[in-house]
Amino acid sequence: MKVEILKTNFKTGLNIIEKIIGKNLSLPILDNVLITTEDSFLKLTSTDLETAIKWWILAKISKKGKIIVPARFLSNFISLLPEEKIILEEKNQALLIECKNYKTQIQGFNPDDFPIIPEVKDLDFIEVDSERFSIGLSQIVDVTSPSQARPEISGIYFRFLIDSIKMVATDSFRLAEKTILLDKKNNKERSFILPQKPAREIINILGERKGRVKIYFSSNQVLFEFPMEETSHPQVHVLSRLIEGEYPNYQEIIPKKFKTNIIVKKDEFLNQIRAAALFGGKINEVKFTINPKKKEIEIFAQSPNIGEFKSVLSAKIEGELIETSFNYKFLIDGLLNIKSSEVIFGLSREDGPSVLRPVGDASYIYIAMPIKTT
Repeated sequence: MKVEILKTNFKTGLNIIEKIIGKNLSLPILDNVLITTEDSFLKLTSTDLETAIKWWILAKISKKGKIIVPARFLSNFISLLPEEKIILEEKNQALLIECKNYKTQIQGFNPDDFPIIPEVKDLDFIEVDSERFSIGLSQIVDVTSPSQARPEISGIYFRFLIDSIKMVATDSFRLAEKTILLDKKNNKERSFILPQKPAREIINILGERKGRVKIYFSSNQVLFEFPMEETSHPQVHVLSRLIEGEYPNYQEIIPKKFKTNIIVKKDEFLNQIRAAALFGGKINEVKFTINPKKKEIEIFAQSPNIGEFKSVLSAKIEGELIETSFNYKFLIDGLLNIKSSEVIFGLSREDGPSVLRPVGDASYIYIAMPIKTT
């Protein structure tokens, strides 16, 4: 293998693929990146056996070949090189790197020892706007929580309807649902549960990139593909296994009616909860008294070691007087993922699920369970 490539492009690819690589004592081969030539591209591949990332870079290929080398070591070294063209050459399972004033050799390994990444071909797929998809996924991804007893809630539930995608996450104490409308109707309804780790990598990779992401479906894995700007060739593949199991019927816990409805300015509400959080104690409890007659929300928190906090916030309130308590972390997380300046806070009852959603945007809902008091 002999390749000429821009240092910036090479470093960008290494930054992407190394994110799923961790120190693996039982399978040290997974600490490496597989570098291969493919037509006019250099391809970088990494995997942790659950998720695989492939990244293609336009390059000048003088000689085809492949090699695997330690990913983090290579990335750290490349970052120190000047912004010049780099020549990569494989000789006797070593990677030779030449750049202005630099000539280096990094010992590699037999590329045949690298795990085989399944090829995804001729599968059904849909396309969706990558920016909307990434932003929507970022609004729910942190709601999940690892669970050995209930692995199905450890991931993101995707439900593909004819004209939309619903993405759902829960940790059993709270739940978030984001709906993304499709530009082109889907020909088949389907669903799957994606682990949290590849979901986060998709957000990191797509960011706010303009374009379209393709989602390919199979029975036990899913592939996300984003094209290059210069050509229709893929820039990146994120291939992930799916979590087996049936996702809980989450729609049953979404309240249909509310005892009290509040419309409040998001930033003011968020700041007062954050202030109360400093006095939240060991169980992170913040108490709320919703008074429709006074059109006020009273927020109270108390810690025997620190003191107590009390504030009053004006709001539009309809319904009955309610006194309830929440884990402040859950409310803060929900409010931070709402983009509107005002939020609707619907309370079904003192000990029932409550809903946060943006004013003027029905595509996002966030449900939090209150702290039950005895």
